[in-house]
Amino acid sequence: MGQVPCSTGLYDSPVSIPVHTIFDSCPEGNGIGAIAITRDAKYLATISDAEIQKVCIWRWTLAVETPACTLDLPKEYGFQCEERDILAHSAPHLTEKTFNKLVGKLTQSVFHLNLTQILSATMEGKLVVWDIYRPPSSASASLDFPHIKPCKLVHLQKEGITVLTTVDSYIVTGDIRGNIKFYDRTLSIVNWYSHFKLSSIRTLSFSKTPAAPPTEKSNYPPDCTLKGDLFIVRNLIIGTSDATVYHLTTDGTKLEKLFVEPKDAICAISCHPYQPFLAIGSLCGMIKVWDYEKKKYLFSRVFEKGLGIQSLTYNPEGVLLGAGFTEGTVYILDAMSLENQIPEPFKYSRTSVTHVSFSHDSQYMATADVCFTVSVYVVVVRNGHRVWEYLARLRSHRKSICSLLFGVHLDSNEPRLLSLGKDRLLIEYNLLKSSKDHLEVLDIHRTDQGNYPTCMVWYPPLTRELFLLICNSGYKVKLFNSTTKMCRKTLLGPVYGSSIEQVQILPVKSTLELQKRYMVFINRDKVGLQILPVDGNPHKTSAIICHPSGVAGMTVSYDGCYAFTAGGHDRSVVQWEINLSALEAAVSLGGEDLTPFYGLVAGGREGKFYRELEDYFYYSQLRSQGIDTMETRKVSEHICLSELPFVMRAVGFYPSEEKIEDMFNEIRFSEYVDTGKLIDKINLPDFFKVYLNHRPPFGNTMRDIQHSFDILGFTNSKGEKVIRREDFLKLLLTKGEHMTEEEMCDCFATLFGLNPEGWKSEPAASSIKGSEICFEEQLPDEITAEIFTTDILGLTISQDFTQDPLVSEVVRNV
Repeated sequence: MGQVPCSTGLYDSPVSIPVHTIFDSCPEGNGIGAIAITRDAKYLATISDAEIQKVCIWRWTLAVETPACTLDLPKEYGFQCEERDILAHSAPHLTEKTFNKLVGKLTQSVFHLNLTQILSATMEGKLVVWDIYRPPSSASASLDFPHIKPCKLVHLQKEGITVLTTVDSYIVTGDIRGNIKFYDRTLSIVNWYSHFKLSSIRTLSFSKTPAAPPTEKSNYPPDCTLKGDLFIVRNLIIGTSDATVYHLTTDGTKLEKLFVEPKDAICAISCHPYQPFLAIGSLCGMIKVWDYEKKKYLFSRVFEKGLGIQSLTYNPEGVLLGAGFTEGTVYILDAMSLENQIPEPFKYSRTSVTHVSFSHDSQYMATADVCFTVSVYVVVVRNGHRVWEYLARLRSHRKSICSLLFGVHLDSNEPRLLSLGKDRLLIEYNLLKSSKDHLEVLDIHRTDQGNYPTCMVWYPPLTRELFLLICNSGYKVKLFNSTTKMCRKTLLGPVYGSSIEQVQILPVKSTLELQKRYMVFINRDKVGLQILPVDGNPHKTSAIICHPSGVAGMTVSYDGCYAFTAGGHDRSVVQWEINLSALEAAVSLGGEDLTPFYGLVAGGREGKFYRELEDYFYYSQLRSQGIDTMETRKVSEHICLSELPFVMRAVGFYPSEEKIEDMFNEIRFSEYVDTGKLIDKINLPDFFKVYLNHRPPFGNTMRDIQHSFDILGFTNSKGEKVIRREDFLKLLLTKGEHMTEEEMCDCFATLFGLNPEGWKSEPAASSIKGSEICFEEQLPDEITAEIFTTDILGLTISQDFTQDPLVSEVVRNV
């Protein structure tokens, strides 16, 4: 919930407004694994997501801050991920020793018809019979809860049982070979359906209406010994593993196919630009279009085997649907019939087409594929008819393309095309100067240093300056000037376990809403909302798990009322209703001005860290005026920009030179569009926001340092990743934002506690000795990540350095 993973929020359900939040409800581990509330709303239960799970029971009061009771769950109970009624206790673990036979994986469980036992089906075709133990009423005050014990293992059939249920006087199974079998109370078989040749049964749902008695007498052979009644069962719905749903009539003779859903991963979804239509594309080659308001299937098309849909996009007019396929084919389809709008599909790629995009005037269509190539198609007039033709393609990136975006030039109505790749390159193409087989590049800009971009979108015109919004793997949202591509702002984005993977700006219903905009986003497994403008306020965003196994795509309805997410291999699409008032209420409860930001640092406003930040901020005024001056001091609420990097480093954030330049530009040009003036100073509140938005969201971690050594170093005889001393010094002098010899010597003199005065630097090619120190004496022959962190930088690391951040501060020298 929010950016504090171990907080618990209580909401007024009719209006979805939070009425109380319990912070640090599960401080151990990664937050809350499951939650439940009693029907009378008096008690709340939470289970932590830690290795040793803790159950907390909270009694509801407005002042509740500590649980009424807690319990650490023993590991032998297994990992608990759900909470139910108190009668639902864990069953004992079954092994081959339980019955001296192979049990198999449990699939489903139901109560026996006699209600005194429970039946569990397994993938070995067996049933486990459990006895239910209920303590006597006299023992109600004791701690003896109802529980179950295994009493029998019945080998029911050869095929693995996937579905187990009961209806009337029968116990019913569905298995992996598509058979449906009916058993009586004694588990004797009564009837079965095996002639329909179905795939593996996934669901069986019987009608609520009882079966009508037979109206005709059975025609038994004249020489039969025993006569019996016809087998009659309620009508039922059958769902199979190939995503097909059937209806079976009462007498079991008529099987009707109701509909077929995608049987493979769903990666492509797109909403119509002005109709309540949703197009869904599957890797099995099926496109289905639904009316999401009426929940009604409209039409579909199944392509030939081997053609899987990877990407779908409607054009702005909603008359065309562009489809990219896994084997590189591109189709342009009629949006209402899914018929081809080109004589033959385009086949200019040998790999999966991951992105399809149309220009605002539908004159151009662009695609991107797995081989880092951008292809462009254009509408031309041939014999008086408008037809689509291939224009050009270019392998413009070195790593996967994460966004492909059309825009409009500010001084004309001509379209512009941009692509963004994980190679950290933002590339704009010159469509007007492009020709057949030649895609002209207009400019190339690098967006990040260490992190890589994940997606981009046009930022809505909330200011006079137009921006491109780009999200990156470091949980940052960066705003780039749409013309110069200068990074104008870096802001803390939503932090929900993984970085943002796709964003869309929520459409507005009227012009009155143009100044209040929202952004919908997805990350690895969640969908969320962000109030614009982005400013780093953690209360302006909210997210919820949408597909636990991973979300593959997202789209937004034309009126901004719904968001849709595709789950990829879970073969599902979820429709989400967007409730903006709930998010606005959370922002209001979070406080104004700097109040929401204080919670992002240890101790908050009154904590040690913020007090130190204040001290360093004002110390920097003394530094800029001269430490030893005897002149009257000028006290101000601002510091000059040149002091900003020193204060940042003093509080433990060590930005690169490029990040420092980004911070300078962000402050300098913050008022330029409105006033035409540059800013050369900053006050404490603004500095605090800049610090929070630019620093790494999880601090400096040992994992990051180790990752650098894994790339730059080699494996020594001990199996450790190390960098040789000579290589280490050479890297500092020659790679990245490299140092001069003087800068490097000054840094090491400070780190080693030496007096930098009297230092004499020698050429880098030599052994690099100074008059007071020799690197061969101060640095080991081989440097590991731990030696670099503890012995050179002087930091302390936790025991589990793969997960925990650095826990001590640098000995600061400002």
